[in-house]
Amino acid sequence: MRRHFYLFCGFLSLGLGAIGAFLPLLPTVPFMILAAFCFARSSPALEARLLEHRHFGPHIRRWREKGAISRRGKKAALAAFAFSVVLALAFSPFPWFLLPVGAALIGGTWIWTRPEG
Repeated sequence: MRRHFYLFCGFLSLGLGAIGAFLPLLPTVPFMILAAFCFARSSPALEARLLEHRHFGPHIRRWREKGAISRRGKKAALAAFAFSVVLALAFSPFPWFLLPVGAALIGGTWIWTRPEG
């Protein structure tokens, strides 16, 4: 039962990561890291596929080994947060635009304080 739960969560994270490639406030790589975590507990073959992926594999391995995010990844994440804040300020009424602003401040601060690798 636990294996099926992790497998479901892995596929859910993979799907959210894929959606995140197109939505600015939804990050892609953290969901791929979560998917790898879940697949490690449910399907070693799927975990291996993620670790061998040419784009996501290095990020996942860097995170596992050092808890690190590349400078390029940090800049991309912060740019996506900034874009989301601009969209929220332009299209959301008060006080709703404060939600993406708060998420960007919290998430951006956490990302920027991670080690670089």
